[in-house]
Amino acid sequence: MPASPIAYVRSVADTLAILVGGGPAPGINGVIASAAMEAFKCGLRAVGIYDGYRDLAAGRKPETVELTFDHVSRIHTSGGSILRTSRTNPAKDDATLERAVDSLATLDVRYLVCIGGDDTTYGATRIAERTRGRIGVATVPKTIDNDLPLPENAPTFGFETARSVGAGILESLMEDARTTARWYVVVCMGRKSGSLALGMCKAAGSTLAVLPEEFPDKATLAAVRDTIVGAIVKRRAVGRKHGVVVVAEGVAEHIWDDVLTAGEQLGRDSFGNVALADVPLGIVLRDAVRARLGEIGVDSVVHAKDIGYELRCAKPVPFDVDYTRTLGYGAVRYLVDGGSGALIALEGGNVKPVMLEDLLDPRTGRIRTRQVDLTTEAYRVARDYMVYLEPADFTDSARLATLAAQTNLDAGKFRGEFESVALP
Repeated sequence: MPASPIAYVRSVADTLAILVGGGPAPGINGVIASAAMEAFKCGLRAVGIYDGYRDLAAGRKPETVELTFDHVSRIHTSGGSILRTSRTNPAKDDATLERAVDSLATLDVRYLVCIGGDDTTYGATRIAERTRGRIGVATVPKTIDNDLPLPENAPTFGFETARSVGAGILESLMEDARTTARWYVVVCMGRKSGSLALGMCKAAGSTLAVLPEEFPDKATLAAVRDTIVGAIVKRRAVGRKHGVVVVAEGVAEHIWDDVLTAGEQLGRDSFGNVALADVPLGIVLRDAVRARLGEIGVDSVVHAKDIGYELRCAKPVPFDVDYTRTLGYGAVRYLVDGGSGALIALEGGNVKPVMLEDLLDPRTGRIRTRQVDLTTEAYRVARDYMVYLEPADFTDSARLATLAAQTNLDAGKFRGEFESVALP
């Protein structure tokens, strides 16, 4: 790419539009600001489209704002999105996609920057395919779930802030748990990936993280419940009657058959995703853990807590401020240089466009998601500092006897009921 922005000057008629899809994430405004300011340098109009794809998909002319330097010069350190956001799917069907493309045409959009996660990226992919270069399309990867497959395993923007804020909340809950001798089952965001739950747990040093990746496609409530109960029993064996367990919300999708049979009646977004915020996973697990502790004679106070919305519009930490300013710049430079149909990532400090079509899962036709790699040392280190039942707890007779003594079960019965949830 040429070094000087002068090489990119276009007619003042050329318009670069920016929209935000999906859930909020810290750093959105940093992308908007840097993309708009780079557009100014390249002789482009910068227009913000409110509410993501919502009005475009409906065939309506969306509410917009003409972005100026005064609009964006100081927004990069603020949370939320000055353009709001929505979860509308512009590629729900061919008619919806055509309406979205036609609506963009009414705005005379030449370039489009879409800020979002896997669903937003999927919509951008279809718009890029349909317009075939008439509208240059680039996406910037946003999600606190950290579940987009970026080069060099780079985080998605917003993740580092969400992890930092979430870890702070966990630290307060851990202190409350210690002070009051109770347990918290904390549910946090993470539909397909347990990355946020693991990152928060590891940073705060909480007792245990329970991730979707640790269970097969169809798990049971009993397996998840006994994993948590096992941690409670093991902590009691060393004299500690308190702790905090962090559960990624995506675990809910693995235990529909047992406790969430109403899942099909729950609300779904336009991409077909169950609204996991409506699933009372924390309450379900809390009640199951309480009942199981009663069965085995363990007296312990257990409470449920959701951590999710508190993280999404937090003020971005410096990492995400820095990161998003480069991403927004890179998106505009990529587009005005003639590119289209790519996700903008960073690799070795340089902008790395990744073609959207290369992100598609050939089995589903949707954007691939990145999950926690259970074979890495990063995961192993996190596991080594957690408390959970291990195979050695059942092969070492002294350890087994100590664990069983915390309950009303003898060693043989304890092994029979809990050995299946031992994590290697």
